[in-house]
Formats: sequence, C-alpha cells, structure tokens
Amino acid sequence: MKFLDQVKIFIKAGNGGNGSPSFRREKFIEYGGPDGGDGGNGGSVLLKAERNLNTLIDFRYQQHHKAKRGGDGAGQNKTGKKGDNLILKVPLGTQVFEEDNKTLIYDFTKIDEEFVAATGGKGGLGNTRFKSSTNRAPRKYTKGTPGEEFTIWLQLKTIADIGIIGLPNAGKSSLLAAITNANPKIANYQFTTLNPNLGVANYNNKEVTIADIPGLIEGAHKGTGLGIQFLKHIERCKSLLHMIDITNKNVEKSYKQVKEELKKYSSKLSKKKELIVLNKIDLIDEKEVKSIVKIFSKITRSEVTVLSTFKKKSVSKIKSKLLAYVS
Repeated sequence: MKFLDQVKIFIKAGNGGNGSPSFRREKFIEYGGPDGGDGGNGGSVLLKAERNLNTLIDFRYQQHHKAKRGGDGAGQNKTGKKGDNLILKVPLGTQVFEEDNKTLIYDFTKIDEEFVAATGGKGGLGNTRFKSSTNRAPRKYTKGTPGEEFTIWLQLKTIADIGIIGLPNAGKSSLLAAITNANPKIANYQFTTLNPNLGVANYNNKEVTIADIPGLIEGAHKGTGLGIQFLKHIERCKSLLHMIDITNKNVEKSYKQVKEELKKYSSKLSKKKELIVLNKIDLIDEKEVKSIVKIFSKITRSEVTVLSTFKKKSVSKIKSKLLAYVS
C-alpha cells in the first residue's frame, strides 16, 4: 500500500429536508386542517480513528465527500427520514486542519475516537407547527437548512512508543523485522525505507509499538533527502532508538549529525529519551567494539548497547530494554 501523510479534502454535510405544507384530506371532512410533517435532519460527516490504517492514500483518489440529505416531511404529520451520516476512517495519529493548513481543529490520539467534522442541516418545519387559534389553516412551512461544508487538511503523524532513527543503511529496518511482525523492505543501499514502517514487539506479555523512520542525512530539517516530511513522525514517539552502523569510519560524527538534525527541527526532539544501539558488531573485532562503546560513554549520558540482528540473544536483549523506555 502506498504511503501518504497529507491530503486536502472537501466535506459537505447533508441539507435538512423541507417541511410539508400538507392538509388533511378525508372523505366527508371538508376542512381537515394542516397535517404537514417536519423535514428530516441532514446527515453529518464524521471522522473516525482506525487501528489498522497507516496511510491517507484513499483520500487522494476521492477528495469530495458528501453526507445524505434529510427527507422531506409528508402528510399525516410524517417526519422526513434523517440523512445517513458519512463516516470517514482515518489512521490513528491523524490531525485535522482548517483550509490554511495551519489551524488545528482536531487530533486523533485514541482508537475508535470520532469527530463531527461537518454537521448536517436542520429539517424544515411542516405547516402543522404554525397552526394557532387565529390561523387554523396555515400554509406556511420552512425549508431545511444547508449542511455545513468545509475544505480541510488531514495530516498524519505516526503514533508509536519507540521511533528508530539513524543514518540511511544503519540497519533500522532489519531490527524492526527481527523484533516485530512488520515486513519492511530491506536492502544494502541508502533510502531503502521510503516511508515510516510500524511494527509491534511482544515481550513478557507487553506490547511495544515501534516506528522505523526513513534515514536522516545532513540538511534533513530543511528537506534534504527524504527530509522534513518524516521528521514529524518522530514527534509523538515516547522514546527514540538511535541506530548507528558501528562499521562507519567515524561513528561519533554519525551520531552527532543525526542529533543536530533533530535539534534544528525541534529542540524537544533532541531531548527525548534515547537508547543508542551500535549495530553490525559481527563485522568488527570485539576489542574495537569495546573501544567504541567507551567513546560513546564519554560523549553522551544516554544508555549505549550493541547489536547484531543475526544473533537471537542480541535481538532479545534489545526487546527487553525497550520495555524500560515506554513505561
């Protein structure tokens, strides 16, 4: 499924049905009086957060959404049928903005959460409503009011317990595949991951939601590479897992480069709790691994651990550590 995290759509709630100007007509009753019913209310447009969605791609192909109109009132004081609501399903983490794409209207943070984005119009009044002691046969009735209509923006910000960050080809997707049920694309070239991937790790009967974010490079906060469009997906993560390829010539520079991009995008991101994972330790000797770990213990207060995604014990150790970063 293709990934889309921002889309502009038009929504229109249903108009209210018209009231009826009907009069009672029965045999042998010459002046039956008014019996016009009210119109039904128009359907509203609702947005609902769904667990199994992770993209807004469906809205690219259908950008106009309209709820049903209310039915007109009828004789015998029959009220028109209420228009059916239109429920649009969106991924958890979707934010709703006004047409300017800046003013936040609503933020979906819970599964099955609903938001009325456009309210249906009110049904009009039938002529029965206008009967009085001085007007026994009113012809007056009212039409239904229009339903609300808006142009809105939907923006998706991934919600996960842990966000995996790092330079391209650091092994982020390999780790996600090893500890969760996700099936990300894995290959030995930069920007294999083009979209955020979500997976759920189960450990000791506890679930940890993990997001694999496309690799960050210098200038990402300005849009370089896959850039700023994916940095926003890290904002909601409780903690970060900073993956570093230990075979890089300068692992310290690799670490600081990513941290600097986070800081330039948002100072809050750079201050998030993080677990530093030095990956691909199976490719260098043990002495060199210990030396690099020692270097990191001097330049950061964050916890530093090592990993080889080809060793089950190493992967299991990471899974157990992640629980401490979401509690």
